Amino acid sequence: MPDHETQPVLYLSHGAPPLADDRTWTAELATWSARLAKPKNILIVSAHWENAPVTVSSTTPHTPLVYDFWGFPKKYYEVTYDAPVAPELAQRVAGLVPGDVYQDPGRGLDHGAYVPLVELFPAADVPVLQLSLPTLDPRGLFELGTRLAPLRDEGTLIVGSGFTTHNLRWFDPSAGPDGTPPQASAEFDHWAAEAVAAKDVDAILDFEKVAPAAHEAHPRTEHWAPLYVALGAASSGSLESDTTVEGFWYGLSKRSWQFV
Repeated sequence: MPDHETQPVLYLSHGAPPLADDRTWTAELATWSARLAKPKNILIVSAHWENAPVTVSSTTPHTPLVYDFWGFPKKYYEVTYDAPVAPELAQRVAGLVPGDVYQDPGRGLDHGAYVPLVELFPAADVPVLQLSLPTLDPRGLFELGTRLAPLRDEGTLIVGSGFTTHNLRWFDPSAGPDGTPPQASAEFDHWAAEAVAAKDVDAILDFEKVAPAAHEAHPRTEHWAPLYVALGAASSGSLESDTTVEGFWYGLSKRSWQFV
């Protein structure tokens, strides 16, 4: 009998640092967290770290977080998330991914990783390793996910952290976090929900050609790209999914999924 139960795969919309002040969204993440079995460790792929070849974050304890944002109030630069490091997971990743896997000894978790993890695992007692996006090529990232899939049976929770729609020109503070989203954001969100529910991996990988308002929803694809890794990892299972968070935040779709 394995020491750890097979873990699901998550794709979540991670939010900016002020997510911590949004009672609705933080409550949704807390509800989601309560349904998750505690993993052995977490491997997270964030939209905010592109580096080739595949690179993993520091395995030195207490490496500082990466506050990769500008112009926010001071309190957001004082957030800490001192989760244990995961050197054994780093070694496993290096053994599963073909080619060289680098390690950046100075790289802590960026906000695409720690902002949602603060809400999902607030005790910071699960070892975390971050993985770079080595490319934005959909099929290359899907294949990377398939290589990582065996980790699920070893107790690793694989998380893709992006945003289901991400066009910062839509961000309108005056409308409030729960304001009516732009039509393009709503259309893409509806399409994404249907495509994931239908397990239409080809459509998701080819979203720029087939999704409504694709280029408006994602002027650049880095916030959709973590979903490719998640789908690849989830393809070792049934690809059945649950929508765990839905709705919009300042016009952006915060839709998130759990794959079994």
